[in-house]
Order: sequence, then structure tokens, then C-alpha cells
Amino acid sequence: MKFAAKVVLLFLALAFPALVPPAAAVQVQTADFAGRRYVRLEDWAHAARFDFRWIDRDNVMQLTNRSCAMTFEKDSHNLEFNGINVLLCYPVVVQNGSGWLAESDFQQTLAPLFVTPTNPAGGRIHTIVIDPGHGGKDPGIESGSHQEKKYTLLLAEELRDQLKRAGFNASLTRTRDVYVEKSDRPEIAHERGADLFISLHWNGTTVGKNDVKGVQTYCLTPSGAASSNSGDDVSDVGAKPGNRNDRQNLLLAYDLQKSLTQNLDAEDRGVRRARFAVLCDAQMPAVLIEGGYMTHPEESKRIYDPEYRRRMAAAIVSGVLAYKRQVEPPPPAPVNPPSSSGASR
Repeated sequence: MKFAAKVVLLFLALAFPALVPPAAAVQVQTADFAGRRYVRLEDWAHAARFDFRWIDRDNVMQLTNRSCAMTFEKDSHNLEFNGINVLLCYPVVVQNGSGWLAESDFQQTLAPLFVTPTNPAGGRIHTIVIDPGHGGKDPGIESGSHQEKKYTLLLAEELRDQLKRAGFNASLTRTRDVYVEKSDRPEIAHERGADLFISLHWNGTTVGKNDVKGVQTYCLTPSGAASSNSGDDVSDVGAKPGNRNDRQNLLLAYDLQKSLTQNLDAEDRGVRRARFAVLCDAQMPAVLIEGGYMTHPEESKRIYDPEYRRRMAAAIVSGVLAYKRQVEPPPPAPVNPPSSSGASR
């Protein structure tokens, strides 16, 4: 157990260099549940200088510091991170009065939110490809006379125009009602040298149409982990090309979900993971946004409203700008010409 604890402390120090003190300072307990290594949350909280408390004994834990609040639930994938729901790869375990988080979730879920990843290749974000979901023979969700493919394109056009006004080079994978193969969509983004790929969709349900509403933002599931849902998901859990940007994917999804829910006052259905084809093959940071439910009687009215789509596009732009500020390298410091003489100072 001591050896395992030292290994985990080294891992935590590398993942959270600003939070975790030298390994000799704290002992972190680990345990295996369902064949997977877990870390005792109270120990990590102490190591990372968080206050730990039970909100509901043996069920709900909260970790807080001056700038962050995290809430974990027993047997749940739900993490509330600064008020935004982010789904963990593995459920939280509570046993013998202690809460435990999968070691892989420290790296795959928490680390990108604490330690900002750099943009791939260290470059700046300028080119964004927007993917209006469905099209042509594929109508997507149908609610009465309304088809998803129409409203994904309308939102994409609005988003493209707003991104251009914000200084980005933005384009669409389709500009009319045609079907584009799912595998071709991320390839189009790659051919255009995209720095980000954003796929736009609307949601629907057959059960609870009067109740189910809200916004979801998906990023690619890390290799080996189960997806948040199985719809339109590939069957294997191996590494995909898009997994090279796992940390950027998660941060981008979080920034967009936060902006969408806060700016639109929309119900937060969380940052989720899925192996959607357009995310698996994306060679740049990529997300898929489910902007609301066409099957909900009130939310659908907003989806069909151009003014609401304008606001949604503005919220997406705001999220992109937040992500851009975090991951881009700082501008080089200005070089001051040498003084001709030091005597005048």
C-alpha cells in the first residue's frame, strides 16, 4: 500500500503541480474497486488544499477552496464543478465511510479543468469548422412538420457569421440541405486546417416530452471508458484519433456548456462523453452540442425562434473565446530597444 500511495502522489503532483505539495508531505490511500484503481477523495483534498465535508453523510461530498467547488455523489458519474455538471468516466465509490474517485478521472476529468492544456502544436485558434448535423436524406429529429436538419443549418449559419465578426475564419461542412457522410465531416475540417470542430444538433425524446429539456455538450470518450450514452456510438472502446486531444476536448466542452447554460438560462444536462463518429475522427479539439429538445413544448418554440438561435450562437462564441484565452500561448513580450546611454537615467 505504501508503494501504491507514493505512485499516486507522484501522479497527482504531475497532474496538479500548482495544487499538490511534494510527495513526502501527504499520504494518499488507494484501493481497487471492480478492478480499477481509486484514490481516497479526502486524502486528495488534503493534498490539494481543499476543504472536505459531507453534505449528506455517506452519499454526497463537497470539496471547496477559494475559487472552486466540486460535489460528488455515491455510485454516480455526476460531478458538479463550479455549478456545471460534468460526467465522470467512472462512478464514485463510498465504502467504510470514505469516498473514492477513479484514478483515471483525476487525469481525464479533473486535470483539464485545473491545469489548462495548451492548444495542439502550440498554435493560435483562428479557423473553426462548424458541422450542421444531419441533412439531405437524414432529417434527424422530427417533431410535427419540423426537422432537425433545418434548424442545425440555421444555427450554424448564424454561428458562422458571429464567429467571423469576432475575427475567426469560420465555415460549414454543408451550406444547404444535402447529406454529408459522418466520416467526411471531420475530414473536411482537417482539409481546411481547422483549429476547432463544432458539430451542432438538437435533441428529442419519446418519453417525458413535457419534462425533458436542456443543453448537453459532448466530447469524445477516453479510451477504455464507457460512454455517457450508447446512441450512434461505435462498438469498441479502443483509442481513436480524436483521443489525442482528450484534455482539450474536455475543456472546450466545459467552456461551451458553461456559457450556454449561463447565457441562455437553459437547463444544464451536462458535459458528456460519447464515441460519435464525427468526434472519433476529429484531428483537432472537437465537441458536439445538443442545443435543446425539439420534443419539449416550450423549448421547441425557442429553437424555432431566430432571436433565440442568435443568442445561442452568441453563447457559443463566448465559450469559444473563453477557451481561446486559456489555451493559446501568451503573446511574446515586447522587445525594448537598448538605451543609447545609461547616464541619462
